Amino acid sequence: MEEGTIRLGIFAGAFLVFALLEIFIPRRSESQERPRRWSTNLILSVINTLMLRFALPIAAVSTAYWAQTNDFGLANWFDLNAFVAGTIAFFALDFAVWAMHVASHKIPFLWHMHKVHHTDPRFDVTTALRFHPMEIALSMLWKVGVVALLGAPVLSVVIFEVVLNAAAMFNHANIKLPDRADRVLRWVIVTPDMHRIHHSTRPIETDSNYGFNFPWWDRVFSTYTQDPKGGQENIVFGLKEFQGKEPRQLGWSLLLPFKALTHVQGWLTSKVNKDGTPKAG
Repeated sequence: MEEGTIRLGIFAGAFLVFALLEIFIPRRSESQERPRRWSTNLILSVINTLMLRFALPIAAVSTAYWAQTNDFGLANWFDLNAFVAGTIAFFALDFAVWAMHVASHKIPFLWHMHKVHHTDPRFDVTTALRFHPMEIALSMLWKVGVVALLGAPVLSVVIFEVVLNAAAMFNHANIKLPDRADRVLRWVIVTPDMHRIHHSTRPIETDSNYGFNFPWWDRVFSTYTQDPKGGQENIVFGLKEFQGKEPRQLGWSLLLPFKALTHVQGWLTSKVNKDGTPKAG
């Protein structure tokens, strides 16, 4: 069976599981305008999937095949066995994704794309799918470079991509874990309560808890926040300057990254000045 088909099946299965868990063990009631918001997030995911498949065919897995065939990358140069090389690659890729996420908050050019993800006014499994196509393309190019440099084994890259997608849906899911379980799991994986803090409108909380798979990078680099200031039930999601209905709209979400580069009228200028800065008030 084709690797892409397997990944799609796992993705669909994980999405269904977490969507059902949100019904039975929700962390918060988040029913407001769900159909419109879900449709926007899901369509963005479809656009990104099609783009990666047809417009950007150089993916992380195919790069791993290339490195293996051409004896390229650190694992090949140092003749590491498959298990050691795969383990190193898995954790190195997770750190690379964490670093890219931090950069997406610190570098304005990247932030203009990444904030599409952060303008979601709610927080659930579909938020994990809400990314602008340009950000997905740049993230893939970053991963391709890291995979090539590492000479990462094909299997380790496939496993990493599957785990990353499933972990992202898990830690964006609107589900409530028992408090004790959450505290223990936070030492091993990123939990929904941990990542939910990252989607707060409070900048000090948004600039923390960047991890998707593992929480260790945030702890090591002092970007970890244990609890939100007002408690989990009172987190306000999104960005302060975009608290209207616009983030639920697909067209608005696709145009948002260009607001700092052009004087787009209509939707965008209702919330920002011509120089791209948020309007006061």
